[in-house]
Parts: sequence; structure tokens; C-alpha cells
Amino acid sequence: MRQLLSLWLVVLTAIGPVLMVPAPAYAHDSARTATPIQHLVVIFQENVSFDHYFGTYPYARNLKGEPPFYAAPGTPTVNGLSPALLTINPNLNSANGAGASNPSRLSPAQAATQDQDHDYTAEQMAFDHGMLDLFPANTGTAGPPPTPPPANLTTKGQVMDYYDGNTVTGLWNYAQHFAMSDNSYDTNFGPSTDGALNLVSGQLNGVTTNNGADGSVIDAGDGTYTLISDVDPTGDMCSSTSSNVQMGGTNIGDLLNKAGVSWGFFEGGFNLSIVNANGTTGCKRSTKSLVTGTTKADYIPHHQPFQYYASTANPTHVRPTSVWTIGKQGDPANHQYDILDFFAAVKAGNFPAVSFLKAPGYQDGHAGYSDPLDEQTFIVDTLNFLQSRPEWSSTAVVILYDDSDGWYDHQMGPIVNSSQTMADELTADGQCGTGTPALAGYAGNPHPQGRCGYGPRQPFMVISAFSKPNFVDHTVTDQSSVIRFVEDNWLGGERIPGSFDAVANSITQMLDFRRCRGDRLFLNDQTGEPSFGGYGR
Repeated sequence: MRQLLSLWLVVLTAIGPVLMVPAPAYAHDSARTATPIQHLVVIFQENVSFDHYFGTYPYARNLKGEPPFYAAPGTPTVNGLSPALLTINPNLNSANGAGASNPSRLSPAQAATQDQDHDYTAEQMAFDHGMLDLFPANTGTAGPPPTPPPANLTTKGQVMDYYDGNTVTGLWNYAQHFAMSDNSYDTNFGPSTDGALNLVSGQLNGVTTNNGADGSVIDAGDGTYTLISDVDPTGDMCSSTSSNVQMGGTNIGDLLNKAGVSWGFFEGGFNLSIVNANGTTGCKRSTKSLVTGTTKADYIPHHQPFQYYASTANPTHVRPTSVWTIGKQGDPANHQYDILDFFAAVKAGNFPAVSFLKAPGYQDGHAGYSDPLDEQTFIVDTLNFLQSRPEWSSTAVVILYDDSDGWYDHQMGPIVNSSQTMADELTADGQCGTGTPALAGYAGNPHPQGRCGYGPRQPFMVISAFSKPNFVDHTVTDQSSVIRFVEDNWLGGERIPGSFDAVANSITQMLDFRRCRGDRLFLNDQTGEPSFGGYGR
């Protein structure tokens, strides 16, 4: 229990006097659920393609000195890296120059890598008309990381490389015990802000304020504008003052508020009053990763999607009145909190119906400043905590990612919404698909441009007492599948105007509501191996 105890010392220290403030009369949940899931926890991580973490699942090398992983008998295979893709990969294409290479395995000692290019246009160019053979030329970044690399890490060929169950051991163990998908996609091509907004609205059209962010915003061709790149939210006191945007339209928080359902977005570093061990505080509060050697801000404004909407923003990072008002309507924090507030609220018995979790920067998995080992610590500590709670039997945890970071993945998803703009390059110059969009804009405008998707394939997991065990789902899903489940479970199937939620598949096929499992899986947060007795009840 060492990890849980140390976590709680941090939580109690950080939350401080808030725990002692009595709760005023705030609204409580008024909506019933369509399934036995009363609490949905969404762990939203950064910048991973499916092949980058699961390309050789369930087979790991198991080299000496690395955390071992051995698949259970009968473990299903995934649409991963075949022998041909590992040895005669299409990215050996000479157009990739010195980066032309086959995928190489990265070890735990090589957890620190460079950040790759993951812009809207660059990813489409890497996909090259569906041939997926121009990754080094378009999304690759040359190394090396600080440890001795495979030869291709010194070139843009590092974008081809992958980890196995000896590094992302925790995630592979969760896949063994719960449900994962090998057919889930970024809703659109593009980077973090796009993915974050799609997670909560399924809609990138509707930029209403544009302060110096012209390179991130594109004319949608109908008098509106679509966001296609990273930019900070307008008004957040931690945002860049020279480049920021605000979004119009509806997000899932608006719908939950209307229905009286408790919810919150919990991000590392949001509480600006905490002083870190390194003396940093406020918007500059930061943590140094011992793996990457990089010091990164805990709070990253363009990773906080609800701050882009006036209705759900907490621009000055106002603290909740008490631990009892977290997630409730009427509290001045307006549903936007620090990650430590989530653990404090749940421990106190105030578990919001829908919770979005964003790790501190150094633990969010983003290549360049974070890594799979720091990420593993955050995910494992969170799941160990949740599985120890009495509410576990009515909880589902979804783990997914905001974008692929440009890392190689060999599988292209369906193009369910096309675009024809100067930023599109998938099927022709200025074109992604047929050029005729299928989805409406944020204000009902017909078919705005700049939202081509689905984008790259990414990991997607559902961890719950109702998860199908050791199950691989092949249903096409995307980031907006999460809000579709929220809408179906709490909101009677209401949809967000113009959102991808209207065409997304749900996640219920990964769950079996006829059976509530009593077993739990506790892992070591450093190695990802079973601990605390492993499987328990």
C-alpha cells in the first residue's frame, strides 16, 4: 500500500482547509443511468499511437532485467505489427530519406524519446493516400534520446518505433484482465487541443474569438472558423496572451449541467496555490521527470478543453468551496479542478458521476517531456485507488489519448467526415476524402470544412467490474465515443449539435452488464507488475 499512502499524504497536504468547510445546499444528481455504471472516470493521456504501445501485443521480448510480461493462455491477438511490417515496412520508401526504416523495439531504458510532429496536415501527408508510408518524412523527429538508441533513433526513423509489455507493462496487464480496442481513432487529424475538444464536444468548428492564432484556425467556408492546431484558451490566466481562442457551441458539461448530473475536469497543476517541492507555484508550478530529465509545467492550458467555453470555464482557477461541492452545480470552481481534488472528493464520499482526469505534465505520456514510465505511475496509482473504493462495482474507467504524436501506425481508419481546405493533404492537394463534409457546424451551419477524420489509431481501454475480461474489441470507435456513452447513460441519448457523437459507436460492446466481477487487479506503480497480492477481491 506504499503508493496509496504516499498519494494521500500529498492530497491531504494540498487540499488543506478545504476539507473542513461544510457543504452548502447544492444540487445533487437527478438523472438515473441506463446501465449499472454510476461513475465514469476518463483518464485522458497524451500522444500515443496504437502500434507505439500495442503493436506486438501480446508478445513481449522479456529481456533480462526488464519487467516481464507473459500473456495468459487464450489471449486474443490484435491488428498489430505483422512480420512483414516489422521487416519490409512500407516506410522503407526512399522518399523518407535517411529516416526510411523498419519499426524497432524500444526498451524501458529508452523510455525518453523526442516529440514527433503531429499537426493536422503533417499526419495526412504521412498517411499518403492511405499507403501509410511517409511517416519519417512528415512526422518524424531526429533523436537521439539520452540513452543509447537503436540506430534509427538518430534519424527521423525513430517515429517508427514501439514499446512492448516490458515497458508499458501496466497497460498490457490491464488489457489481459479487462477490455481494450484495436480499432479506435483520433476523431480528427491533428494535435492535443483538437483531441481535447473532441473528447468533450466532438466539434472543432465554432471559433468565436481568435487572438493571434491565425495559424491554428482555418476558414470553414461558411462564415465560421475551425480549429486545427494547438492554441491556448482565451481568458485562462495561465494562457498565452498573444495567441488564444474561444469556442462557441455546446459541450458535454453543458448537457450534464442541464440534467443536474455531477461532473468535473481534474488537471494537474490547476490549483495555483500549491507550492511544489522545487519551489514553483502558480502557473509556473512544475515537476522534473527523473526519466526524461525535463522540468515541465504541471498545468498545460491547451490540454484543458472546458476552459475554451465561456459556460464551463474557470479562468482564474477559483477553488471549490469545499470537498463536498466538487462536481456540483453552483460552486464557484464551475466544475474545473486540480487533479488532487478528485482523490480528495472520492475519498470523502463525494464521487462525481462523470470525471475527466488529466495528469500533471510530466506524467501525461507526451513524448519529449513525459514518457511511458512516468505515465504508468499515474495510471496505476489512480486505478489502485479506484479499485480500493466501495464504489468500484458501479465504476467504469476509460483510458484514451488526445492524439498520436505522429508515431507510426499501420492502420488507417474510415474517413467519416471529409474536408477540402489548404490544410488538407490526405488524398490530393487540398483534399481529405471527397471534400464533402457530412457533419454540421456548431450553430447549425451546413457542413463546415477543416474537420477531416477519423485520424490516427490510438489505444483505448475500458476497465471496470463489468469489462469483458481479456477482450479485444474490433468495433470502430473514436474520442467522441466517450461522450456518446455519457449521453446514452445519463442524458437519454441527447446529442451535441454538429458533433461526431452522432456517428460514433458507443463503448458498451466492451462491457457485459449481466456480470459484475468481484476480482480486482492491483499493480506496482513502478514496474506495472501485479502487486498487493495481484488479483484480489
